[in-house]
Amino acid sequence: MEKAYSRRPLERNIAMELMRVTETAAIAAARYLGRGDKNLVDGAAVEAMRQALGYVRMDGIVVIGEGEKDEAPMLYIGESIGDGSDTQVDIAVDPIDGTTLVARGLPGALSVLALSARGTMNCPRQFVYMNKIATGHEAKDVIDIEAPVAENLRNIARAKKRSVAEITVVILDRPRHEQIISEIQQVGSRVKLISDGDVAASIDAALPETEVDVLMGIGGTCEGVLSAAAIHCIGGGIQCKAWPRDEGEKEAAIASGVNLDNIYKTEDLINSEDVFFAATGVSSGELLKGVRYFSGGAQTQSLVMRSHSGTIRWIDSLHDFVRSGKTKE
Repeated sequence: MEKAYSRRPLERNIAMELMRVTETAAIAAARYLGRGDKNLVDGAAVEAMRQALGYVRMDGIVVIGEGEKDEAPMLYIGESIGDGSDTQVDIAVDPIDGTTLVARGLPGALSVLALSARGTMNCPRQFVYMNKIATGHEAKDVIDIEAPVAENLRNIARAKKRSVAEITVVILDRPRHEQIISEIQQVGSRVKLISDGDVAASIDAALPETEVDVLMGIGGTCEGVLSAAAIHCIGGGIQCKAWPRDEGEKEAAIASGVNLDNIYKTEDLINSEDVFFAATGVSSGELLKGVRYFSGGAQTQSLVMRSHSGTIRWIDSLHDFVRSGKTKE
């Protein structure tokens, strides 16, 4: 039975407050662009994000974070966050989607945050990876995670009123995807490989008039839920299925009661009509520009969305470190 609160809009638009959080994390992490240290990047983003979240008017619980309490000193799963106000929410955070990208000075890294009413986010953490397919509103009703690659691509092409050869698939460049890539090539569609950052890729696949039409392949489970939050705001669709890394993970998941044949659709991962999503570019990519520093400040670009209204905003911001009391490192 659907919970009553899943369709109740939150009292205010928190999206702009969330954007301030992702901006803060992006500015902190971008200082370490290309310095080769993922821990520096992640640590700076986590610390900045946690501090900024403490000022948001909400009673939040971290559903997706840096890990369990013993492994993550900040933004751990189950942590209470916010100023303790009455608005009870679930929070999913990825301080940096693409820490490797930032550490290596590569494009496409984001700071990401999603929020919905308490009890409406579902992250099946019994498995680390999911097989995913995601697309925009035109083709969301014709995708099927269990169908052959060729069938999905033909259905997507038909829904978008294009030829199969005009459909572009974005996929992580991993050895595990060799078979999928081969099937995409055989049917005649285009392939766009990415090294990291499948949250940004999922958003790109769901937004209208971008260079890609669909995301396919295996990526992180937590990233799948964050992607579902963004895709729900856009009006697209995502389907996911558990992908155990080995027999041990498979047996552990089954022992915990997980049905490995279950298909997780958008509404299974985010059961709410009022979802907020914010992302700020850290290193410039196709979705968002990265942080640019200037004397006494920085410039950022963010994407802010709310599912209840269907509003999607791209926001360019100038940050004055002198007025805000921030100092250069």
